Amino acid sequence: MSGILIKAGLLGVPLGILIGSLLIPRLRLGRWGYFLMLPLGFGLGVLLLRLVPSGILSYVVSFLIMASIFSVLTLGINIHWGYTGLFNIGIAGFFAIGAFTSALITLAMPVGSAAIYTKQAFGLGLPFLVGVLGGGVVSGIIAFLIGVPVLKLREDYLAIATIGIAEIIRLIFQSERWLANGPQPLRGIPRPLYCLFQQPPCSWLPQSVQGWLEPLKPIDYNYLYLVIVVLFVVFIYLAIERAIRSPWGRVLRAIREDETSTAMTGKNIFSYRMQSLVLGAVIMGIGGGLYAHFMVSIDYAHFTPLYSTFIIWVMLMLGGSGNNRGAILGAFLIWAVWVGSTFLTDAIKPILEAIDPKLPARSPYIRYLLIAVILEVILLFRPQGIWGEEKKVSRLIE
Repeated sequence: MSGILIKAGLLGVPLGILIGSLLIPRLRLGRWGYFLMLPLGFGLGVLLLRLVPSGILSYVVSFLIMASIFSVLTLGINIHWGYTGLFNIGIAGFFAIGAFTSALITLAMPVGSAAIYTKQAFGLGLPFLVGVLGGGVVSGIIAFLIGVPVLKLREDYLAIATIGIAEIIRLIFQSERWLANGPQPLRGIPRPLYCLFQQPPCSWLPQSVQGWLEPLKPIDYNYLYLVIVVLFVVFIYLAIERAIRSPWGRVLRAIREDETSTAMTGKNIFSYRMQSLVLGAVIMGIGGGLYAHFMVSIDYAHFTPLYSTFIIWVMLMLGGSGNNRGAILGAFLIWAVWVGSTFLTDAIKPILEAIDPKLPARSPYIRYLLIAVILEVILLFRPQGIWGEEKKVSRLIE
């Protein structure tokens, strides 16, 4: 019984936040209304655990984790494009830097026979939070170094430069084995508080608490990680909302709309563009760190332009550029399409095989087609996205 209550409590936090994000603005309850939604989320968690098969529920939790991680990345690119007009197509580079940096900070250096097969530039063995924040900081530093020459470019030239830099970063991680094991996966990335789900639970806990946690199994860990990731999304969302509704955020919008007029008011355009680039890169680096600790094993192939750049752009375009809630909504919807297309390709394989025996091997490309069609539909019929940009920006955060 205690295991169900713990899992229901862990489910209650993200469910309460999700329900609150939909209802609180309409009911005008203010930010403290989220605490009122937690009991409702807990009740829904109990119902889900009782009514939904455990395998399906575990799949849904994994889906929510990945969608939340992509929400962080989408919030980062929204700073660049949605608020400042920086056409950055190098998301994959900052994503990779955050992931590998967080992994190296939290991993220990391999010893013995493991050192033969795993090469690392360093391994500090520090806590999860230090690793994730470190990934964000290093991404921000790299963004600053990149921004010095790149931010002098405009529009399509900036896009070409950033995608080229992202590919260079990915190929460095692929080729330089001394850095992060090169083409071989970097394995064993630690998960925060994973010992809570092992037997016996964390040795530093009191015996009474260990006994209460005994029903939990390692397979239940994702419930906890979902809470961690959702809390990161909420904190980043609130921080961006506060910043973008300040005079600083209004300058970013002014630069996006008319750079020349903004410069005439005495604003340092290059400085503000650099601040936007660094802040967005820090957020993307944090997203990379969260991704690394969820996947446990990463390599350069996780950071291809399609998977780690263009799909994130489609998420932002669908939800609404210049709207943080829209960015999060777009991440969840496009990730649902991306994951759901797997079931579609499995369902139509017999039809493809009847047409041509070679076609089933190409069925995974249907997901690329779906994403491309969605992008075309957005651009043609709803270029502002589902929610679109908010016109009133100088109000208090609800």
